[in-house]
Amino acid sequence: MAFEESRGIRKSEDDFITRLMGFGLTEKEAQCYFHLLKYGPKTPSPLAKALHTYREDMHRTLNSLIDKGMVRPSLTSPTIYAAVELESALESALKKHESELHEMEMRKQELEELSRQQQLKPPEESSTFKIIKSLKELLGIMIPLLSSVGEEWLSITPSSAVIIASQFGFSPFIKEFIERRGTARAIINITARSQR
Repeated sequence: MAFEESRGIRKSEDDFITRLMGFGLTEKEAQCYFHLLKYGPKTPSPLAKALHTYREDMHRTLNSLIDKGMVRPSLTSPTIYAAVELESALESALKKHESELHEMEMRKQELEELSRQQQLKPPEESSTFKIIKSLKELLGIMIPLLSSVGEEWLSITPSSAVIIASQFGFSPFIKEFIERRGTARAIINITARSQR
């Protein structure tokens, strides 16, 4: 019972850290912020020990969190670092992203204008491919991809992924693609020849 409870707490902590990373934090930053939030203010040495890293690395992580408005240093010596309250920290992260997004939008407009002035040639059409590394990525890409494919669809997929894809309702998309006179080909298993 205690083991199950411990596993549930660990999963909850991992989920929290993963969500923090969604706000633009690295894994180390998210772990550090979470640790300070959960266990209170710390100096770099015990924090580095708790997170199984080097003191210098911890200083870099803490400075980055300070820049992101998620950690505050004390004015005392030795310096003690405290997590900013979660709601304020997330609000700060959102504002930073909004500011970066606004800046990128301005750069995009500048680049589009410069591109027109440079009279750049559009790239020639060429075939490309993408390596999909997880089932989640596969599911996120397949449905919109199948509905936008023009004439030919070629996939290299492990047989287990084909079974899972059929369970998630990809068959109607493939059928509709073929009915539009598309060509669908799949390489299911690739195995190396045995050496003699």
